[in-house]
Amino acid sequence: MTKSLLTCLILLTGIFAYSQSVIGTWKTIDDKTGKEKSHVRIYKTKTGKLQGEVVKILTPGKEDAKCTECDGDNKNKPIKGMVILWGLEEDGKEWSGGHILDPNSGKQYKASMKLNGNDKLEVRGYLGISLLGRTQTWERVE
Repeated sequence: MTKSLLTCLILLTGIFAYSQSVIGTWKTIDDKTGKEKSHVRIYKTKTGKLQGEVVKILTPGKEDAKCTECDGDNKNKPIKGMVILWGLEEDGKEWSGGHILDPNSGKQYKASMKLNGNDKLEVRGYLGISLLGRTQTWERVE
């Protein structure tokens, strides 16, 4: 195998692996209204768990919104820059065991997520068992 062919294969493998990852920035879509709400950057922490931070608010007039309904450290903090997804661990083809915060209501839910193709992410927030909850489909930004 020539050196250039080997280099090409390595690059393609890296691109394919990245495209199959939940790591990156995602556009959140409200499951009730269908409207775009924000961009959330999902990344891996030092412990290997996933975390998601709001990096952009897309709703006009809400760019500087605060989490007025939140409790604790998030009370009245800006939603932009807030960690709203944390503690998810890889579990086969999905990530689970974490939590998600709805900054509009201030409520926290258990969370799981899985890729649906390369550019769609199904994010589920639920109480108790996974059957009692809602799923949003987020779209990849980068």
